[in-house]
Amino acid sequence: MTYRLFEGKHHASIYQRYRFVPPEEIRDIILHYLERKNSRLLAPHFQEVVGIDISEKGTAEELPFPDGSVDLLTASSAAHWFDQQSFLLEAGRVLKPCGCLALLDFADNFRLHYGSCGDRLTDIYDEFKKVLLPYTSTQVAVPNTKLQDLYAAIPFPDKERIECIPLKQQISVRNIVGFIESFSMYQAFQRAEPDAATALLQRTHDRFLKEMGVTSPDTLIDVTLEYFCVLASKPE
Repeated sequence: MTYRLFEGKHHASIYQRYRFVPPEEIRDIILHYLERKNSRLLAPHFQEVVGIDISEKGTAEELPFPDGSVDLLTASSAAHWFDQQSFLLEAGRVLKPCGCLALLDFADNFRLHYGSCGDRLTDIYDEFKKVLLPYTSTQVAVPNTKLQDLYAAIPFPDKERIECIPLKQQISVRNIVGFIESFSMYQAFQRAEPDAATALLQRTHDRFLKEMGVTSPDTLIDVTLEYFCVLASKPE
């Protein structure tokens, strides 16, 4: 089954604008893994990079590449939406011998830090998510398992999972609110109850500012979370 949740223009726009950029450490981990698994050095550059979002051009379950043509197949914050069996079959088909699969995501261990009120800000964030529980797909919880089931199902014997890759950055209250607006469950809530959803988002925005004792949504907050990465190499 292919999930089609991010095709609306507004949702796609806020997703692109407000989602976190994975830490550079993950890029280095993936490239180091590639170098260990391939006789040639792939790290400096690739001849071609192809990005696919769910569209008529292809999906994770139907990749538009010839057999044995891909050096690296990667997905960020997306693998929990894939049909596991179909995706792994496609990965095995399109990867070259010694080609690598790299899946990265972050678990739901989001923490906010601002002066002495960080715990209360995190509580506000958690309360926002609780309201969305009736609209939350079971797939949303999959990253919290570090893709355990998908990792176990990868048929390549050479595989590893790297956890606890920290990300810490400063983002504004405005961007935090944009980030939570991009949640698939918030978008589902908005489709079902648009007025209630808009009110919840505004109330959460206002609670953040009040708790911090500021008025500007451009005030910066420290955010911490942890990424993980699943790596696998197709046999020769």
